[in-house]
Amino acid sequence: MNHPHRLNAAILGIGVALVQVLPAQSLTKVEVSKIAQGITVMIQSAQNPRNSGSGIIIKRDGETYTVLTSYHVVQNSPAYRVLTPDKKQHPIIQGSIQPLPGVDLALVQFKSAGAYSVAKIGDSAQSPSGSTSFVAGFPGTNEVGTEPEYYFTSGEIAANGSRPHKDGYTLAYSNQTLPGMSGGPVLNEQGEVIGIHGRGERADLLQNPRLRNDIAVLKTEFNYAIPINTFLALAPQVNKTLALRIPSPSVPSAPKADDFVLQADEKYNTGDLKGAIADLGQAIRLDPKSAVAYRNRGFVRNELGDKQGAIADYGQAIRVDPKNAVTYANRGNVRRALGDKQGAIADLDQAIRLDPKFAVAYNNRGFFRNELGDKQGAIADYDQAIRLNPKFAGTYANRGRLRYQLGDKQGAITDYDQAIRLDPKSAVAYANRGNVRRGLGDKQGAIADYDQAIRLDPKSAVAYRNRGFVRNQLGDKQGAIADYDQAIRLDPKSAVAYRYRGNARRALRDNLGAIADYDQAIRLDPTIAAVYNSRGNTRSELGDEQRAIADYDKAIRLDPKFAAAYNNRGLSRRTLRDNLGAIADYDQAIRLDPKIADAYNNRGFARRALGDKQGAIIDWQKAAALYKAQGNEALYRKVIELLQEINRP
Repeated sequence: MNHPHRLNAAILGIGVALVQVLPAQSLTKVEVSKIAQGITVMIQSAQNPRNSGSGIIIKRDGETYTVLTSYHVVQNSPAYRVLTPDKKQHPIIQGSIQPLPGVDLALVQFKSAGAYSVAKIGDSAQSPSGSTSFVAGFPGTNEVGTEPEYYFTSGEIAANGSRPHKDGYTLAYSNQTLPGMSGGPVLNEQGEVIGIHGRGERADLLQNPRLRNDIAVLKTEFNYAIPINTFLALAPQVNKTLALRIPSPSVPSAPKADDFVLQADEKYNTGDLKGAIADLGQAIRLDPKSAVAYRNRGFVRNELGDKQGAIADYGQAIRVDPKNAVTYANRGNVRRALGDKQGAIADLDQAIRLDPKFAVAYNNRGFFRNELGDKQGAIADYDQAIRLNPKFAGTYANRGRLRYQLGDKQGAITDYDQAIRLDPKSAVAYANRGNVRRGLGDKQGAIADYDQAIRLDPKSAVAYRNRGFVRNQLGDKQGAIADYDQAIRLDPKSAVAYRYRGNARRALRDNLGAIADYDQAIRLDPTIAAVYNSRGNTRSELGDEQRAIADYDKAIRLDPKFAAAYNNRGLSRRTLRDNLGAIADYDQAIRLDPKIADAYNNRGFARRALGDKQGAIIDWQKAAALYKAQGNEALYRKVIELLQEINRP
């Protein structure tokens, strides 16, 4: 963004003397964190404290302190306040917000009689890819935490470009960051500020919505800063009286590999995936040992559907940098997509060995274990992911789904509730909670969840389909059909949506429309036994018993344990006066499901037709007992009437 040159009176005439410090011996992580905590402040909107960011103190002049931050932190409110490390609040001096030209940086000032540390400035050009980086800041407050909490994380530089990029962001690193840390410092191992953090890719969120939404993926592992050298070069344009000792690194005559890596990421974010591939290829030509270029190209190739190319790139990244957990985790996702679930698990195991605190890896391994049937192992992985990152909404959603599969519906609801608290915009969590509520008999609660899922994601075919299912159960057949119509418009290849719409049409006696839907469902997926059974029922209602029997035959071939299909075929056979064939079908239905009252009832009719009065009485007595136990009073009374009739002299 290009910011206007506004020279506010409050900052004119103030000399900011930033002294370049030569690199010293590396400090420990604890020592760097202590330095960062002393120079890092929180910046809050006075009107809305949740609108917050971070900054660093770069100058003290008497009681006036100057803070460097990201411009987007201070551009949307007329009044801000600074919270210093001692948790005291200081209003920003009116008129002191000073944006730097062409980059996402700004200077602000506050007054205090307190003594606060001033940042030591490093040379950002001396932090190449692979060097250690630290980021500090204050994540924004929320309904859980209302007090500012200092957050400090370590990682490494992923790319340090030499060419201008959008808003000045040319320094990329692997540190995980949180919203509210914009404007905070990026430091080197000497505790010197080498950049101002301003943009982050949330590693704790589920992966790109164009892909799956139940497996987490780190796209490029990039978070971004504006190098401190950029600030040093631009500061004199804000105020010519600033006294700065500016490092003068040599300017390369041609772009570096890192520049193409950064440019590729920008293209990816605008949807130009093929352009990103081209730039990453150029980065690799310039630096054949750029692990980040191979890793990122692997990600983009996977998204473009080139999974074998992705595997090859991840393999090359691992050869160059065998200690990067992200590469193994992402390769595991591709292997799983290719059907190599054991290979996927092996990659996740290695990612966890390399980084035992890698919450995303535990989440993904849990998902893979669940697919392999290791549900207890999956629960253990989800539990560990949540211990490592209690704010990982996706893991709660995944654990909720698994708990539902294991029959723990209340535990599933608890997990989905937490997922929604952490991510109120998760349409998937609402839709899945709706499924659990439906399973618990809370149909109105399910409808409310599906409604919210659709508001959040109007293109969620699954949410429309499931809401249609519940509407159908509630007797709103027309509303159900409207939902199935929309689900089919959004996903014309959904065999399930056609099947459900067929059921609703049949309930409305639109048997020809139902047949058309079942036909389409079978064309899309010829392996669903229930669709053949439903089409058989509809054909039987239309009087086409031979074709109905053919459908039941197919349903039974697909699912030899489908008791209802045997019962229904028995009905068609009895209609065709094949009572012996019908009895054989009822016998099998009862063997498969001894509580199928309809089969006993129907077998009683077939036995009576064959003159087996006693057999009919026994079947109807059993049917009556089952209907009564199941609460079906209407059929219970009808069978009692049959027994009374057959027992009359």
